[in-house]
Amino acid sequence: MSSASANLTISNRLGLHARPAMSLVDTASTFSSDIKIAKGAQVVDAKSIMQLMMLAATKGTELVVTADGPDADDAIAAITALVNSKFDED
Repeated sequence: MSSASANLTISNRLGLHARPAMSLVDTASTFSSDIKIAKGAQVVDAKSIMQLMMLAATKGTELVVTADGPDADDAIAAITALVNSKFDED
């Protein structure tokens, strides 16, 4: 089992509101790895829309994404691409 992580910064203007959070959940859910997102000491399941919304990640928020499982590298790559594309919003 492999693990991977990435430090990402939310850069879209409205932050991690409902639509980008759902995009993140949809992306994370395509992988079998266990994917967590941390904002400081707060760690949530990337496959849970309710937990992601509780992060209240505004523009400029730094997040640490970790994945553990057989497709961890691919999961991190996909989530990194999604965040770096500003969730196709800006």
